[in-house]
Order: sequence, then C-alpha cells, then structure tokens
Amino acid sequence: MTREPLFAGLIYNEEGQPVQVARVGADTCYAIPDGDFLRHVDAIEVDQQVLAQLKERFLPMKDVLIEGAMQMMGADDPFTRAALEMSLENMDRMLEPGAVNAEDFRLALWMTGFRIIVNVHGEVVRLEIPGLE
Repeated sequence: MTREPLFAGLIYNEEGQPVQVARVGADTCYAIPDGDFLRHVDAIEVDQQVLAQLKERFLPMKDVLIEGAMQMMGADDPFTRAALEMSLENMDRMLEPGAVNAEDFRLALWMTGFRIIVNVHGEVVRLEIPGLE
C-alpha cells in the first residue's frame, strides 16, 4: 500500500495553479504545472519540507500554542500539556502510516486558508498560514 500524500489539495505552484497528485509506478508524486508540462516530485519530499517549516515556525511559539490548545480543549493538567508538547516536537511522525487521519487533517488546514507554494522542482517557496503571517 502506498502512503497517502499529507498535503494533497493544499499545494500550488508559484503561478497559483493547483498541484495534483499522481502515481508514477509505485511512487506517489505531486504533479507540478510548469507551462505545458507537469513535473513530478516525490510527495514525501515535499511533505517533509512542509512539516520541517511548520515545526520551525511553531516551536518558538510552543508555550502560546499549547496554552491556546489547552483552553480550547478545556484541559488544565500536566499530562495534556506533555502530550501537546510531544506532538509539536515530533511533527515529522505525522508522515508515518496511520499517525493522522490525512483527510481530516487536510480539511482542517483548508478551512483555515492554509496554502503551500512550491517551485517547479518541488521546493517549498512559502507557507501561507492566515493569522500567522
């Protein structure tokens, strides 16, 4: 079974065109529009870049994010705090099969207006995170 791309439907090229998911043999790729061509990049490579950039942005704000999440959940205990801290510090584990419901995760990000902009080589140019710009 192939891994489902974590950010399918949230990625765009630098011209604002949506990036599609494609299969090349057994590999799952993002098909990035480049003029009249589609450039295929392994989805895992793009997903890893996105998670690394999210982690880089979120870790400096860890305390604020955890407090907000705990208030939203109505929790005020050290176990919830520790679980949230571990989740932030181990974001890369989201790529492991079954670690997260990818469809629900994408829907939640889409509803916030989250977008990923990549160049034709699949390098993340920027993340658009409304409210954190």
